[in-house]
Amino acid sequence: MSLPPGFLDELRNRLSLSQVVGRKVIWDPRKSNQAKGDMWAPCPFHQEKTASFHVDDRKGYYYCFGCHQKGDAISFVRETENVSFMEAVEILAGEAGMQMPARDPKAQEKADHRTQLVEVMEMAVSHFRLMLKTGAGSAARDYLARRGLDQPAIDRWEIGFAPGAWQGLWDHLKGKGVEDDLILGAGLAKPSQRGGKPYDTFRNRILFPIRDARGRAIAFGGRAMDPEESAKYLNSPETALFDKGRSLYNHGPAREAAGKGQPLIVAEGYMDVIALSEAGFGATVAPLGTAITEDQLRLLWRIAPEPIIALDGDKAGLNAAMRVIDNALPLLEAGQSLRFAIMPEGKDPDDLLKESGAEAMQALIDAAVPMVDLLWRRETEGKVFDSPERKAALDKDLRAAIARIQDPSIRSHYGQAIKDKRWELFRVRSKGQGGQGAYRAPWTPGKGRSWAPPVPPVLPSTKTSLLAMADDQAQEVLREAVILAILIRRPDMLERVESRMERLDMIGPDHGILQRILLRHAHEGAEVLERTIVDQIGATALEKLYALNHVRITPAMRHPEDDEIVDASLNEEIMKLEASRGLRREIADAALDMDTLPDEGVTWRLGQAVEARNKALRSQTEDKATYDVADNGTLLNRDERDALDKLLAQINPSKDKGK
Repeated sequence: MSLPPGFLDELRNRLSLSQVVGRKVIWDPRKSNQAKGDMWAPCPFHQEKTASFHVDDRKGYYYCFGCHQKGDAISFVRETENVSFMEAVEILAGEAGMQMPARDPKAQEKADHRTQLVEVMEMAVSHFRLMLKTGAGSAARDYLARRGLDQPAIDRWEIGFAPGAWQGLWDHLKGKGVEDDLILGAGLAKPSQRGGKPYDTFRNRILFPIRDARGRAIAFGGRAMDPEESAKYLNSPETALFDKGRSLYNHGPAREAAGKGQPLIVAEGYMDVIALSEAGFGATVAPLGTAITEDQLRLLWRIAPEPIIALDGDKAGLNAAMRVIDNALPLLEAGQSLRFAIMPEGKDPDDLLKESGAEAMQALIDAAVPMVDLLWRRETEGKVFDSPERKAALDKDLRAAIARIQDPSIRSHYGQAIKDKRWELFRVRSKGQGGQGAYRAPWTPGKGRSWAPPVPPVLPSTKTSLLAMADDQAQEVLREAVILAILIRRPDMLERVESRMERLDMIGPDHGILQRILLRHAHEGAEVLERTIVDQIGATALEKLYALNHVRITPAMRHPEDDEIVDASLNEEIMKLEASRGLRREIADAALDMDTLPDEGVTWRLGQAVEARNKALRSQTEDKATYDVADNGTLLNRDERDALDKLLAQINPSKDKGK
């Protein structure tokens, strides 16, 4: 449908964007200025506690400085309500008191037909709920009671029952004057192949209404009461209302719960969603009997940036998780991925909740692993890599998987993560575990094992104490501190190095947290940024940062008002950090490639990496005593010198190490 010129402008002029957005957010009274139309709130598109979502009422636009979502009132309704452009315009026009232009007759007829189908679906919901309360539904009620659902829960989820009669629903709807084509069009009945009266789609099944993001009944999921039934679960056929691959069970309520900070969980079935929601995990959805599709992944990412896939711990559940990986890899974006919480073997979330309680489920969610770990597990678990050919096959499969990632930055990070895991498998494990390279994920559920909460990871503060670090790591932590201190004092300089800052993996105590706060709040200025840091992690972190001698003597900290000095200091420190870590990665990569590349190739690669690092260090002012001079005159940290010596000794065992 085309809209007349000026219609959208008039619509935007009549509406206050802050009123439209205000239905979904809670404004931050400290930052917002309603008189100026300058409003701030936690972003409704991703989980956060601080107010980085900005609405400019005068211009009619919103922007999130955290996830970078932006748009106007129409785009906001489209994203939050999961509706089409024209549906969003209709919603807003109704709020503004504007009459929608006359539609094309065929389009109007189609919309009217959908509305009628929704009305018929609601009639079916009421009928099935009533049938559950009759004598015919006694066995179904007993089943639900055994699954732990009381009457209030049954009512909340609008669970119903279809008796075994062939035309029970058909006759009920016909008695209400519903036309045949509407009953058939809603997927509630099927035409007879023998020329008789149509028969009900659902018979002798417990029924779960499936609603879209706006709460409209669009389909049913039915669980068979007869154990001999070929299909244990049956969904409505696809209709004008229902597209199975583009729908999620519990979509609307889960989106609302996720907006309030709950993690978005993806379970396998209706009962899992209900059990998790009743246990307090309200942001839970389920695909509808199929592997998660690309369209469903996009729906999930509209709700939360990192949904947690909680699949059953059996072979089918694990296979489903692996299929999700293949669908998700090409769609990954910065801040948009998946994590996986695999249930104990033979258990689903409902089982785990009944046996071990919500605490056990929460522990699994907290221990959910990133997608790269599951990809590695798929390619390595149970396999033996005791020959060059098997190792090459693994490399080929992993390269093919990573190549499907479209985002170059994410593809690079995946490649590095896989290299790290490969190093551990073929080098570290070979020394202590026989050299076979057989990999078993430490959190793999095993037969007969009782569930126990995952062992928590070592705290970053334990691993990154300056006293416990090697010299090169300590130097890197000091460089991180200088970079962070400069940018906290001069956050306006972030835009010059923002992409490089996003790629830096901080290892120092509190440095990762400071980095995230900096990237999110730098636009608010130094005063607000420092106050935000103090509010979130306390004043001690900043005090320790500024107290470091390495930080205090940095030219940029002594002359923070001089843009040229600040810019030069920032670039120098970041360049040195990138070069040092690049050399370390190159040494590790070269060690891995020794079996496949000629010695000359490995040596050349190492020389190039050393030269790149040397360029970054030529202007260094650190104590030269901490460095050795390599054969070609370049400066190397002693740890790097040792690593190179070991590698070169493998290439040429007769090399005179005394030179």
